[in-house]
Amino acid sequence: MSQRSVLERLASLDTNTVSDALDFLGLPGATYGLQPLWDCPKIVGRASTIQLGPKADAKPSVHLISPVIDAVQSDDRVLVIAGGADGISCWGDILANAARAKQVRGSVIDGLSRDIEGSESIGYPVYGRGVTMISARNRVVQIDSGKPVQMAGVTVQEDDFVIADRCGAVFVSAARIEEVLDLGERIAQRQDGMVAAVRAGRSVAEVMHDKEFEAIRRG
Repeated sequence: MSQRSVLERLASLDTNTVSDALDFLGLPGATYGLQPLWDCPKIVGRASTIQLGPKADAKPSVHLISPVIDAVQSDDRVLVIAGGADGISCWGDILANAARAKQVRGSVIDGLSRDIEGSESIGYPVYGRGVTMISARNRVVQIDSGKPVQMAGVTVQEDDFVIADRCGAVFVSAARIEEVLDLGERIAQRQDGMVAAVRAGRSVAEVMHDKEFEAIRRG
């Protein structure tokens, strides 16, 4: 299966359905607290992981995240940024403009953003824990990239799949994406049928009985 068809299939789902598929399979990936920081569109792509941490000295350094943006060479990337500090920004409008120029699909931050109007003004999606005005300069630095990171308690590896929408962010291991998609599509089809049944007058207690959801697992 081509990577593009995988991304198209993932984009046809939402985070609720992908979360349900992960639940059925006993897999981690759904998170809590990583929300859209403006009324931005859903993003779907492959993770470019970045680890941040506190700056330990006063020496000048390359601005965090900028080397990863400079290195982007495809149009399927989502920046997955871990290690944000309380009250301190790890994203801003200059980075957003640079990412937009490299066709990055969006950023998911386990931390905060500043200048959120700047990201919004160019239609660049940003998901995270909240907003601030306090700069990262001389406070937070990039420690590593392309390595596994912890995002709201979920381990995300380089090239894992990312989907984020108004309900939050979900990460899917690249090794398990096909089975998650297969099950997610079955769940979506089943739930569409359940909605239709309720609208047609069938008892919601009957439609939402556990046995109906177990039928999804049986395929």
